[in-house]
Amino acid sequence: MRVDYNAVAENWRFFKKRAPTAAVGAVVKADAYGLGAVAASRALAQAGARVFFTATFGEALRVRKALGEGPQIFVLNGPNEKDVAQYADAKLTPILNSIAQIKIWNARGPAGLHIDTGMNRLGLGPEELAQSMVALKGTSLALVMSHLACGSDLKHEMNATQLKRFIDAASLFPQAPLSLSATAGALIGPEYHFDLIRPGVGLYGSGGLDADNPQLIPAALIEAPILQVRDVEPGESFGYGATFTAAQKMRTATVALGYADGYLRSLGGRGYGVLGGGKRPILGRVSMDLTIIDVTGCAEAAPGAMVEFLGPNAPLDEIAALAGTASYEILTTFAGTVRKTGARA
Repeated sequence: MRVDYNAVAENWRFFKKRAPTAAVGAVVKADAYGLGAVAASRALAQAGARVFFTATFGEALRVRKALGEGPQIFVLNGPNEKDVAQYADAKLTPILNSIAQIKIWNARGPAGLHIDTGMNRLGLGPEELAQSMVALKGTSLALVMSHLACGSDLKHEMNATQLKRFIDAASLFPQAPLSLSATAGALIGPEYHFDLIRPGVGLYGSGGLDADNPQLIPAALIEAPILQVRDVEPGESFGYGATFTAAQKMRTATVALGYADGYLRSLGGRGYGVLGGGKRPILGRVSMDLTIIDVTGCAEAAPGAMVEFLGPNAPLDEIAALAGTASYEILTTFAGTVRKTGARA
């Protein structure tokens, strides 16, 4: 895997232009969605990012070490009894998701507050807001946030519902900066931007934008070499389970990539690799270390030739759709698991 961290920085600048009146944070959880949190955070900080989000305390420590003391780093999962005492030394800011976490934090310093507006995942429910105001006494709120459940569907009625709920709940904390939107929400419109947006997957190349918007830049390139090329007669089958049978004479290539590298088995018979300027369909099942593609009529097919499975010619969102999943899973399993061959900044 090769990672273009300049593309990560340029995608951050896209969101800065998209939300000119808001601060633009950067979500670097899950090792920056599999692309390397240390290098990605440094590239983002150089581009101008000053607010970062991780999921866990351990992730936040690594990002803090990479960035130094300047940027603000929020921990989305919040504190627990084991790590709460270490936040101050690392200058980390927890997001408080429950009354229990507010009590664990016990006004140790600034914190963020997560209000659930309909995701029903993390966050304080509306029935807990009055109690939270009492429990938060002495705590300076560095952020009040929520998260959209259906932001990727620009016209989903849930977006407007959550927007209203957030405005109503946030009115109880008039001095705190507000943040509702991650990648998808930031693209709906300025009424969803508030004081801070939190792009995540968009930084790494998921360009799920409407047709009037430019696509984001792919940040990950995953290629694998051809190990063997062979000519196959009609009637021959391919791979485990013999799920594909040649109807005519074909030329195939076996490529050194499989589900051990995070390439999802669901792409068998549905996905493709790119070679010689064309999409080469996957034949049969994806194996642990190997994938067979159709290279009939492709002069470039030879042992050692590199086949692109994710990148500018194999777009993240398209591959995710073929796999029947989300771009998030493709990056965190495929890009996050694949045996890395190097990266560039």
